Amino acid sequence: MFLMMWAPHVLLWALSSQPFMPRHRSEQVMARLTKRRQADTKAIQHLWAAIEIIRNQKQIANIDRITKYMSRVHGMHPKETTRQLSLAVKDGLVVETLTVGCKGSKAGIEQEGYWLPGDEIAYSMQPFFRTAAPNKDWETENHDWYCFECHLPGEVLICDLCFRVYHSKCLSDEYRLRDSSSHWQCPVCRSIKKKNTNKQEMSTYLRFIVSRMKERAIDLNKKGKDNKHPMYRRLVHSAVDVPTIQEKVNEGKYRSYEEFKADAQLLLHNTVIFYGADSEQADIARMLYKDTCHELDELQLCKNCFYLSNARPDNWFCYPCIPNHELVWAKMKGFGFWPAKVLQKEDNQVDVRFFGHHHQRAWIPSENIQDITVNVHRLHVKRSMGWKRACDELELHQRFLREGRFWKSKNEDRGEEEAESSISSTSNEQLKVTQEPRAKKGRRNQSVEPKKEEPEPETEAVSSSQEIPTMPQPIEKVSVSTQTKKLSASSPRMLHRSTQTSGDGLCQSVCHDKYTKIFNDFKDRMKSDHKRETERVVREALEKLRSEMEEEKRQAVNKAVANMQGEMDRKCKQVKEKCKEEFVEEIKKLATQHKQLISQTKKKQWCYNCEEEAMYHCCWNTSYCSIKCQQEHWHAEHKRTCRRKR
Repeated sequence: MFLMMWAPHVLLWALSSQPFMPRHRSEQVMARLTKRRQADTKAIQHLWAAIEIIRNQKQIANIDRITKYMSRVHGMHPKETTRQLSLAVKDGLVVETLTVGCKGSKAGIEQEGYWLPGDEIAYSMQPFFRTAAPNKDWETENHDWYCFECHLPGEVLICDLCFRVYHSKCLSDEYRLRDSSSHWQCPVCRSIKKKNTNKQEMSTYLRFIVSRMKERAIDLNKKGKDNKHPMYRRLVHSAVDVPTIQEKVNEGKYRSYEEFKADAQLLLHNTVIFYGADSEQADIARMLYKDTCHELDELQLCKNCFYLSNARPDNWFCYPCIPNHELVWAKMKGFGFWPAKVLQKEDNQVDVRFFGHHHQRAWIPSENIQDITVNVHRLHVKRSMGWKRACDELELHQRFLREGRFWKSKNEDRGEEEAESSISSTSNEQLKVTQEPRAKKGRRNQSVEPKKEEPEPETEAVSSSQEIPTMPQPIEKVSVSTQTKKLSASSPRMLHRSTQTSGDGLCQSVCHDKYTKIFNDFKDRMKSDHKRETERVVREALEKLRSEMEEEKRQAVNKAVANMQGEMDRKCKQVKEKCKEEFVEEIKKLATQHKQLISQTKKKQWCYNCEEEAMYHCCWNTSYCSIKCQQEHWHAEHKRTCRRKR
């Protein structure tokens, strides 16, 4: 009998949660528009809190207690509470049962009670509750329950390739479903199919964006640490956070920038669902997603500028981009013309980035733009130190353009060095091969040891990639002619001077001139490189010194401001405390005076007719200030009520 009484409610609970069980793929194709859920996510969390608090007080979480709690704590109308509770039961997020009261006025009376999903199994003592649907059903859902665009429940379209769902009204005409029998893919899946860039290059760019995301997500991590809430996965289908995104970037799992952007949007989606659209966490997540989209737009605008502005190598703004940016003179409101790069143009506005120390960006009207070839004297600019520094940076950029110097990563530099070393070694081998026939023209019985001839100290200053000074050694080997092995071993240089022929001398002179010229060119190149390196080191030292001075100045200013602020706060606190003490003292003084006045007033007698101070007593509660008042009151009414004995 008891089981028969409970069976309909168990069946009702099972039927209410049935529409949200995982369905077959073919069923999803046939039924495009489905209502995954209907209840508001924030109201559901409030209902969960109400049920949990009521249950912790060892009470039945019935509709009366829940509506009172929601009205008292969250200001929700009882009708709205009843409606949201009914929708939550239909969504399977709250379980409705019949419970028999065991204490109070409703002891032994059946009541409708509500439980959190899963709690009815743990708390119920009835054996058939243990056969209810387990908690793992929530983890096997194939699709999200809330629109990926507006984060609200309702009738949604289900994507065939991913877990995302959308309202039809939230989709643009391009992505709306044309035919109910056809396959439908969400905007994210369509964008991911677009042409991708190199994976290694993309991971390099995305690491910069993730580092910015980590800095901006600190507040989100502080204010939102409820992702381990036991009911978190009941609302959030696919959990993601910034460390997860960073791990995927490091492992190279992203195939496109759109896929990375989709994860950032998923972070916003989960935050809005769990904390509410008007919460502080949602505002932080919106700002994080907006900044991420801005970074991706900047990356698509110019990859070279994006990389250099984040990596910040020496003279990073001077390296040309591919393709090159147009150079102009740009004039902001309130400032003179300044050298700048054109990043993009839109209608009558030009997006430029200025040369100089800060490399600021701005949208400038096209009428305030002049070509870089315009003479500076026609612009009438004020040549300040900052302007001169910007012009120096412009000249360096133009020099890099003329020389074709583009920024290259370490991998590219390593590849070029390997190529140069292979070319130099090949050329040296070719030179040795060409010298061998000349050596064969001499006597075949020569046995000179070239490695033991006179040392060449100048070769110590040459790098390993340049083998120029070591090449004249085969020349001395060629010049040896008719001497014996013993004589050549004892005095090689004497034999060299005495036995060389006129043809060998001509060959030596030509080769000596050739390699002297090569060595001089190499020496000049080394000098120019040394000079350029010295200038760079000096410039870096000056820049570092300037930045240190600015940092010390900023710290000194901040310290002074902090001291002044602390002194002002201390003074304000003292003044407030003093005013408060004076106020309390004044209140006490006024209260004492008021009490004294009341006491004095109570000790006096007052005229019954005009309420002035009385001096003529009539009877037990009647006095008068004058005979006139006494006569007026006597004739009016007092003669009928006077208790004075006559």
